Amino acid sequence: MTISPRTIYRLAITMGALAVAAFSSTAVPTARAQNADMMIRISEIEIEPRYLDAYRRILQEEADASLRLEPGVLCIFPSFQKDDPTQVRILEIYADRAAYAAHIKSPNFQKYKTTTLEMVKSLKLVDMNAIDAIAMPLIFKKMNSHH
Repeated sequence: MTISPRTIYRLAITMGALAVAAFSSTAVPTARAQNADMMIRISEIEIEPRYLDAYRRILQEEADASLRLEPGVLCIFPSFQKDDPTQVRILEIYADRAAYAAHIKSPNFQKYKTTTLEMVKSLKLVDMNAIDAIAMPLIFKKMNSHH
């Protein structure tokens, strides 16, 4: 699956805006506090090979809609393993648990979930903690400056 430059650009714009909001006229401790409630998850998904193309299309549609329509969805970044494209990983970042709860109830996520149910061979959800939450907005701000 190729992530389109348009999708990367949208992600960079979103994260760049967050970086500006977090660091403009605020102290670093405030940025630290703003990130304390952030929810980070990596979804590890194995797709049935015969459904791979359809799954990719549906996932891309869902990721685009989530970023565009849901203010609490900060990042939905799908990728797949180079050597095994049936192995999909999605980096998901939400403003907080409430944003995640709203996301899984959203029409775009519900459509994704119901239309891909038989396509998914396995699913593992791994909740993560950022080692350096302050660096994250800076990374995306840097990405934004290259566009």
